Amino acid sequence: QVQLVESGGGLVQAGGSLRLSCAPSGSLFTISTMAWHRQAPGNQRELVAEISRGGNVKYADFVEGRFTISRDSAKNSVFLQMKSLNPEDTAVYYCYARLIPSLASRWSDYWGQGTQVTVNT
Repeated sequence: QVQLVESGGGLVQAGGSLRLSCAPSGSLFTISTMAWHRQAPGNQRELVAEISRGGNVKYADFVEGRFTISRDSAKNSVFLQMKSLNPEDTAVYYCYARLIPSLASRWSDYWGQGTQVTVNT
């Protein structure tokens, strides 16, 4: 079964940078949109950035040019480069992918387990 595996979270000082990575474990048939969402304590999960198979990107307003989403189509991977982090960016960051796991399957939404990003003042 396909699982999305995230890495790159951690603790950083305000103004610092982190790079998140996500890749599926196991083989899959095809993958479409990939994205990063985040959820802070007491808040709903929210979209951070998404990237289509063709490379079109969309960012949440709060990103304000600080984050860059990219993907490696050959490896079905997605990345989130985050700069100028502030304490309000503290959250669990989740990888998302719309994919078909096998030829006999349908399009489905997959989520990673999440990686913690903590930004200290």
